[in-house]
Amino acid sequence: MYVLLFVLLLIALLGFIFFRFRRKKIICKINSMDCCAKCSLLNELVYPFGYDFHCDCGFFSSTVDAPQKQAGYTWLYDYMAPRFQMVYDSLPVYFDYRGRTWLIEFWKGQYGINTGAEIGIYHADRIIPESDYKNAWFSCADRNEMLECSLRLCKGESECICNSERHWWLTAFLVGCFSKPSCLTLESCICFPNREMLCAFVDGLKRAGCPDDCLSVRGLCVCFVFRKDNAKYNFITRFFRRFSQWKNRFFCRLYLWVTKPFQCTEDRVLYLYFYLPTAFRMLLRLHRFNKRCHRRYGKGG
Repeated sequence: MYVLLFVLLLIALLGFIFFRFRRKKIICKINSMDCCAKCSLLNELVYPFGYDFHCDCGFFSSTVDAPQKQAGYTWLYDYMAPRFQMVYDSLPVYFDYRGRTWLIEFWKGQYGINTGAEIGIYHADRIIPESDYKNAWFSCADRNEMLECSLRLCKGESECICNSERHWWLTAFLVGCFSKPSCLTLESCICFPNREMLCAFVDGLKRAGCPDDCLSVRGLCVCFVFRKDNAKYNFITRFFRRFSQWKNRFFCRLYLWVTKPFQCTEDRVLYLYFYLPTAFRMLLRLHRFNKRCHRRYGKGG
């Protein structure tokens, strides 16, 4: 009995020494790297997941050729999201334009341990009746269909993150920041190729419940402010949203504690990659979620 206890204590002691030595070695390795090397390595690591890291601002965003493009969009993604620790407000805007139903959707909220926002541009291959919106599958906009977009996500009175690009899925995710979706404000601008598409989008935006005082048109660009989600959730979805937010808050604090030797986002994330690679992959769980739902349910949800 005493021998077994001694062996267990010895193993625990050796494990503690090993991990402490490994931790110090990783810290020294990261401290010895210059900023360009860190950003280059980080972008190399996240690119297969469909993301870029913006070293100057410290946030992640999606790439134009992200693998998530293969999954397209269906309402099921939003329905299932809270079960995968993604708790956000969404504003889907449907409109018909030149023989196809288009969907431009806006999101803001908590994605695991990331606070973020998204603008997605999709379309069906035909006109979809409003009653079939939730059953339809939408493909992502092609390169020649992408639009100039910009987003500015604010938490309270302070500016959180900004991003702008010609894209089909413009995003920005700030790691290690916890937020309630209702405390976030998303300011978006989208520029359209012609007046016809702009007017169709504005009509869809008003049908989606956007107040006139939150909307402005400048030339071929539409800017509006998304503050409140008017969606009504059933009991099960409300439960998953609250439970997921509880976990998100816990893991966000855990992330900050584990990576406390560093302050910069690139240092923290690289430290997580070297020290806990499984946790690093969980940062980019959006890719796995979309692919899993797409494989399971296929087109048409």
